[in-house]
Order: sequence, then structure tokens, then C-alpha cells
Amino acid sequence: MNQAIQEQPGTKVADHSAYSPGLEGVIAGESALCQVDEGAAGLRYRGYAIGDLAAWSSFEEVAYLLLMGRLPTGSELEEFSTWLIGNRMLPDSVQRFVERLRPGLHPMDVLRTGVSLLGLNDPDAQDGSHEANLRKSMRLLSQIPLLIAGSYRIMTGKFPRKPDQTRGFARHLLHLVAGQKDGETGAAMAEAMNVSLILYAEHEFNASTFAARVTASTLADLHGAITAAVATLKGPLHGGANEAVASMLVEIGSPERAEAWVREALLNKRRIMGFGHRVLRQGDARSAIIQRHAERLSQLCGDSRWYEMASTIHRIMREEKGLHPNLDFYTAVAYLLMGIPRELSTPLFVCSRITGWCAHVMEQQDHNRLIRPRALYRGPAPRAYEPLDRRT
Repeated sequence: MNQAIQEQPGTKVADHSAYSPGLEGVIAGESALCQVDEGAAGLRYRGYAIGDLAAWSSFEEVAYLLLMGRLPTGSELEEFSTWLIGNRMLPDSVQRFVERLRPGLHPMDVLRTGVSLLGLNDPDAQDGSHEANLRKSMRLLSQIPLLIAGSYRIMTGKFPRKPDQTRGFARHLLHLVAGQKDGETGAAMAEAMNVSLILYAEHEFNASTFAARVTASTLADLHGAITAAVATLKGPLHGGANEAVASMLVEIGSPERAEAWVREALLNKRRIMGFGHRVLRQGDARSAIIQRHAERLSQLCGDSRWYEMASTIHRIMREEKGLHPNLDFYTAVAYLLMGIPRELSTPLFVCSRITGWCAHVMEQQDHNRLIRPRALYRGPAPRAYEPLDRRT
């Protein structure tokens, strides 16, 4: 941590010369979960390169890695996956909440409230031990897809799809939000979903993760910390980028319009969504991984328009601005091809990132120190208090 702003027990911070707006570049804590690496690996989860995990692992393996600290053996993975499948259910009170939702509500508001309600109904609600938090984390991993998909379908006048007790996490999630996908195309969609979940699972001290850790540092319960993370993710400067990319592609409409549209947008200083990153200045290694899956899905689905538009935008942004796409950019293409409703783009992020959030909450509370930074005061100089009858 920068010595100019480091606060030691029993001391006061006097030097604010290293003030960094938005905490940009500030080391705010330690973590063994994730290394954002601008080198060849791009990103590592507990030491494993993201490219290797995306190529060879299932999302369940990565969830186990983040929550348990190591990759599972075959028997451990089978036990973990069976446990997750066995907990694909919502408590009665949460199910009633979902069934009474009205059209027009924001899916992230519903999710935030639903997570808090799940906390009220969790069997370990009053237990803050590491073991209880691990069970809570695993339940949330099983419950959140049902909460997201069920609430969306109710709000759009449809019946929720029933949980499938035979499918792995990615196939089950795709079933819940987009329906049955069979054959080679369905298998490719499930693979792309699996990779997407792996890529989104964790990314160091981003805004929602940091919000969860700040909440957890007060020794609040895990569901409270996750509720704070969901509320933070709703903000348009953090979540929603892939939804915004999808909306942009729909607005453009066809590959033939893409180049003129993006050049006009740049001329009018309109922000092009899906490019740039606060930390990854030299590009996001995750983007190239999901791009390959988006291209493959375009070929299998016989629908190349979204990928062609995205490729044109990618080329122009690189040429004109020197900017690289982030993970959200080509993920939007993949989700459009899967038939996932755009409104569910950010909630689906939660289905994956819940693993990183919960792992951070447990890590924070296992080695806890209250997160309490200082502010650089910019208010008035000291003033004398005047009684009410003397003020003019």
C-alpha cells in the first residue's frame, strides 16, 4: 500500500498527497483469489491462467476452485455438482415473491430483493462461520439462476421453466433463460455459456466485489454483502455493458450500416460500449476467448450479422482510438445468438460472479480488518458558531 496513505493501528493519516480519485491504482487490500495480469496469462484464478481454465474446465470446477481454494478431484467434483443440482429450489416464501411480481420491474431490483429474501430463509442464517458461509455460497450458486429466470418469465407473462436435475450448470442456465437447445448448435451454445461463466467468475477488486468486501468487513452476514454487490452491479458504470453492446448492435441493424454508424458516433463523441477498461489498458485476454465462441456460433446458427457488425466496430475502434474490446463486447454477440433476452445480460453476470463475490466475503472475514478509508476534506475553513438569533 502507498505509504503516504497507509493507516496503521493507533495512528492518524496526515499526508493526503497521494490522493487518487476513485481509488484508481490504490492497493486497498490483499487477496489470494485473482491476479489481473496484463501479461501473457491475462488473468489468473488462484494461480491458474484464464485461458487454460476456459479451454479445459467446467464452470463447476472453477466455482470449486474459487470457493474451496483448489481444483477438485474427480470424486470431489461429482459430489460438488450433485450437491448443486440437489439444491435447485427456492424456499416457499421466495417462490411466492417471484409469483407475485408485476410487469415492468427492473430484473436487477428483483434480484437484489430476492437475494436478501433468500438470506432470511437460509438454514444457516444466524451462523457466520466459514463453514456456514460456504454452504450459503453454494446454495446461492444453485438458487440464483432460478430466481433470475423465474422472475423474468413471470414479469413477461410466461410460466417459469422447471429446474432440470440432470444437466450441468451451463446447460441448466441456458435451459432456464432461453429454452431447450439441441444438436451441434445446442452443444456449442452450452460450451459458449460455460466459457462465459468461467470468464465472468472473478476479477479482483472491481466495484461490486469491493462493495461486498466493505460490507463483509463490518461482519455483516454473507447475504447482506451479496445484496450490496448486486446493488452496485446495477449501476451503468459497472454492470450492463454487454446489454448496452447488444442494444447498440440492434440499433445498427445490419453489417452494411456498421462502419458509417460507428464513425458518425465517434464524430459526435458518442461512447461506444464494450471498449476500454479501468485496469486492462493493453486489452482484455478474456475478449479473444469469447470472440472465438461468438464466431463459431455465428457460423453454426447461420446468422453472421451480429459478428460482422462487431468485427467492423472492433476494427474501427482499434484504428481510430487504439482501444481494445473488453469481455462484454463479444459476449453480447454470443448471447444474442443464444436467444438470451437482453434484459438478462447483467443478471446472468451474477450467476457467475456470485462465486467470486462469495469467495471474497469469506476471505475478508477470515482475515478481517474493518475497511475504513479517509477523505480529503475540501469544505470551509474553521468557522465560529453563531446562535440562531444572531444570524442574518
